[in-house]
Amino acid sequence: MSNLKNSAEESTDLGAVLRNGREILLQGFNWESHKGDWWRNLEKKVPDIAKSGFTSVWLPPATNSFSPEGYLPQNLYSLDSSYGTEQLLRALLQKLEQYEVRAMADIVINHRIGTTQGHGGMHNRYDGIQLAWDEHAVTSCTGGLGNRSTGDNFPGVPNIDHSQSFVRKDIIGWLQWLRSVGFQDFRFDFARGYSAKYVKEYIEGAKPMFSVGEYWDSCNYNGDELDYNQDSHRQRIINWIDATGQLSTAFDFTTKGILQEAVKGQFWRLRDPQGKPPGVMGWWPSRAVTFIDNHDTGSTQAHWPFPSNHIIEGYAYIFTHPGIPTVFYDHFYDWGDSVHEQIVKLMDIRRHQDIHSRSSVRVLEATDNLYSAIIGEKVCMKIGDGSWSPTGREWTLAASGQRYAVWQKQ
Repeated sequence: MSNLKNSAEESTDLGAVLRNGREILLQGFNWESHKGDWWRNLEKKVPDIAKSGFTSVWLPPATNSFSPEGYLPQNLYSLDSSYGTEQLLRALLQKLEQYEVRAMADIVINHRIGTTQGHGGMHNRYDGIQLAWDEHAVTSCTGGLGNRSTGDNFPGVPNIDHSQSFVRKDIIGWLQWLRSVGFQDFRFDFARGYSAKYVKEYIEGAKPMFSVGEYWDSCNYNGDELDYNQDSHRQRIINWIDATGQLSTAFDFTTKGILQEAVKGQFWRLRDPQGKPPGVMGWWPSRAVTFIDNHDTGSTQAHWPFPSNHIIEGYAYIFTHPGIPTVFYDHFYDWGDSVHEQIVKLMDIRRHQDIHSRSSVRVLEATDNLYSAIIGEKVCMKIGDGSWSPTGREWTLAASGQRYAVWQKQ
């Protein structure tokens, strides 16, 4: 199945990719990537990325930043970053286009580092660079003369006031420019920081093919113990998606939080009281972007890591289930050939059996040491130490490894 082509017709249709539901994303970096010649490194990998079946690669923030990782932006129109020069970035974007893989821009617009001191002696003005905003572009809660924030504060830096029409106009202009540079998809960083209605406006204004938001807050814990019921957690993510006019997807932090506890011998967590998957995937799978780890939860930051000896079980779950699966760069390229090959195999099964974001799930077993399910009536799988296999001669083993197995219908 070839990747969805960016024809003129489809690029004006915001819903084409979401309706298709056959995305597989690669997070193309980790927390240390800025230390290498990153754009050049990725460019060499594009043929393998395309052959593996990824439809989109999420790139690190490509604009000038106060911090080398890219998450403290200053001059949004400068594409020279610690990941490489604008020239190298454009070469990478061209290569991705040639191989029909979309490039996803990391959109960091909750906050922006000022260039000069203004009101209250804070660096809350942007003199001397493009988008030369004054203090009215900064929320009053973070030292500016704008309105109060419409979301949570990102501490220690000027937070952008999206309620100002001049700010939104400039951001839409910048997002449209990123589209013209060659980015087709957007990932919205720290989406808790400003109202989702502005994300809706930005998507409508810049028309990315696909968008995903990072709406990350804490799961429900009782001390160190994760609660079984995470409905309020997934509801908050769903409310955010809804408020984007349903135009954006969101990372399924609920599924990650539950899955990384389940693989430790608590697979009962993977069935909610209604018998459905317990994350965003169980309620709104076409908008749920599933993942195992990212540059924050894993990598060298390791804020909330998936147990490293259970990674493939995690991928066996997200690749056989509805939602939109994402692979983390480290797992795909830094954890050895065996892990790479097992992930590619799971991707192959998903594509060839046409499992998509809306595929049906029937959970069959969810006990301490075993989870099994049938998906789309075409694939069945198990993870955990417990032994299980499907009855019926129509099923053949398609992939197996440590504590996981996947079958497909002949």
